[in-house]
Amino acid sequence: MTAATSVHCNRAGCANSAPPALSSAQLCLDHFLDEAFVRSDQALTRCREGIPLSKESLEWLLSDALATVKNLEESAEEPCPEQRDRMLELLLILANLHEYVAHHDVHFERPA
Repeated sequence: MTAATSVHCNRAGCANSAPPALSSAQLCLDHFLDEAFVRSDQALTRCREGIPLSKESLEWLLSDALATVKNLEESAEEPCPEQRDRMLELLLILANLHEYVAHHDVHFERPA
């Protein structure tokens, strides 16, 4: 059995390690959540303004949801309350965005 290697966050000045679900992104959970909140806010703004969502945006949002669920699962035994609350809030925002898209005339950019 090989020992797990620790991956550190790639953000300047951050000494936190990346959880296993985010090791490929090389982000600690806090920086991942910061970026995911920005992406979800941008997507919702685009929907409300009638601006088409790109395929890449949708893939990021799906990826954000999956990574968040994996992190919730990994930290279930020793949760950090603040991070857990932020992860649950992000999942709620993503679910609301999904419902908004399902009930409104939201357009998607078609790849050329």
